[in-house]
Amino acid sequence: MRHIERHKTHRIGWLRAAVLGANDGIVSTASLVLGVAAAGAASKDILIAGVAALVAGAMSMAAGEYVSVSSQADTETADLERERKELAADPAHEHDELRDIYIARGLDAELAAAVATQLMAHDALGAHGRDELGISDALAARPVQAALSSAATFAIGAVLPLLVVFLFPVHWLMWSVAISALLFLALLGSVAAYAGGASVTVAAARVTFWGALAMALTAGVGALFGVAA
Repeated sequence: MRHIERHKTHRIGWLRAAVLGANDGIVSTASLVLGVAAAGAASKDILIAGVAALVAGAMSMAAGEYVSVSSQADTETADLERERKELAADPAHEHDELRDIYIARGLDAELAAAVATQLMAHDALGAHGRDELGISDALAARPVQAALSSAATFAIGAVLPLLVVFLFPVHWLMWSVAISALLFLALLGSVAAYAGGASVTVAAARVTFWGALAMALTAGVGALFGVAA
């Protein structure tokens, strides 16, 4: 029988990294631009600060994602290796563990034992990794993919407010950057929600709220430094 359902869980890994990168690129760069502009900086200085933020932020996102996801991957590998040794040392006990998991999920004892037997005969480590440890192909850690996705999407997100800085005169900069950044964030939230099968309205509202808060606080700090200067 052909399986025609289309689920979204296989997108979780790259989608999380991509949304995080793009959101951070828009919010951090737009906030920095607003803070520097509020302090009274010239258009050229604002653009230089924004470009520096793009490069630093993209590299920071890549390094942070790679390190954090690599740690997750190391933990998963260590757990699977421990499970492999336990399967070799005491397969009967491991069978009983798997059987009890299926009983807890609603199968009767006889059926649960039969399922555990068949799955272990097919792929014992895969069955235990998936059902005992919660490690699956869809959710497995992929450090390089996460790092590249985050860096690339951060750069794309950061370029958007920089284009506004380049196109608009300095006396229009604060409003144009703020409004365009909120529009970009709403679009990002909507696209991410659509790709993940979630509520577009909720996602768009969530990212625009936090983006607006970040930009307002940063602009306030910049204005205070501008007055102090």
